[in-house]
Amino acid sequence: MDMYLCSMSESLYVDQSLSKDQKYRDLLPQLKALIGNEKNAVANMANLSAALKSAFNFWWVGFYLVDQDELVLGPFQGPVACTRLSKNKGVCAKAWQTATTVIVPDVDQFPGHIACSGETRSEIVVPVKNTNGNVFAVLDVDSNKPDDFDSDDQQYLELIAAMLQTSVQ
Repeated sequence: MDMYLCSMSESLYVDQSLSKDQKYRDLLPQLKALIGNEKNAVANMANLSAALKSAFNFWWVGFYLVDQDELVLGPFQGPVACTRLSKNKGVCAKAWQTATTVIVPDVDQFPGHIACSGETRSEIVVPVKNTNGNVFAVLDVDSNKPDDFDSDDQQYLELIAAMLQTSVQ
């Protein structure tokens, strides 16, 4: 019987007493090591979702994948989520259409917000691009606290999304 072992430890270490900025700084090299040699985008999205959820205790962390004119649920951590999202409505759609990060301090104030969970109070969505610069997915992070995301989250989540470029064409 063949047995496959992970090429890296399955555990990440993030000191919870650190500032958010320092947590991201400590996490980035661990994430690079975790996904650096894996070329499968879905496997990498799954591990990134789990790592971000664990490190920051976000309400929901996951990916939606572009599928023609919709976004389809991909790997995630958190409560069950909407399976398909329209290209014309919601925070994820806006990030996809504009190919830019969208931060929403209060989801109740975002026109057309899609409430997959009534617990979500704030959200950040980062487009994930392939090597040709086309958006193939979005990284969606939700918090059950209002105004929970800032420029630090944007900076680091954009770096994390960029790590996925090497695993897609």
